Amino acid sequence: MGTFYPINRYDMFGFLKSRTPREKLEVRYKKLLGEAHKLSQTNRSQGDAKYAEAEAVLKEIEMLDSGA
Repeated sequence: MGTFYPINRYDMFGFLKSRTPREKLEVRYKKLLGEAHKLSQTNRSQGDAKYAEAEAVLKEIEMLDSGA
């Protein structure tokens, strides 16, 4: 017989939970880094521009963390 893993019923509806502003920025940052990496393989200047956008988002995250 297989192992039984109980599911917390609150976890099933996690997609309904709204994200905090920090979580939204983290998702955006990761997406921009992925795009920057992909672009850097074909067009270095566009990749650098995306990386600069990602760095700006990272600064926003740091500002939220510091409470400014």
